[in-house]
Amino acid sequence: MTIEYKSSFQLRFNRQLEFIASDSPNRARKFRDELKKELNDMKDTPLICRKSIYFDDENIRDYIFKGYTITFRINKENLEVFGFTKYQKEPMDE
Repeated sequence: MTIEYKSSFQLRFNRQLEFIASDSPNRARKFRDELKKELNDMKDTPLICRKSIYFDDENIRDYIFKGYTITFRINKENLEVFGFTKYQKEPMDE
């Protein structure tokens, strides 16, 4: 199985890498390399990831990585990685 990174993922991911790199280029490279390794390691067992909380589809899964949610679709021959979001707490009601 191969991994296909959709432009929606790449845009958000690259924006986050730029933000991290503004503080530490080494941390940004490490973050990128670790995420790609993790995705590559689980590409043959994608069902270990939870069903997406954003979609009502068994083939769309969420992978949690350092507080980020990476959303992908399982196809017969590839994983389509298309989502990249950071968990944010809702403001507390007063």
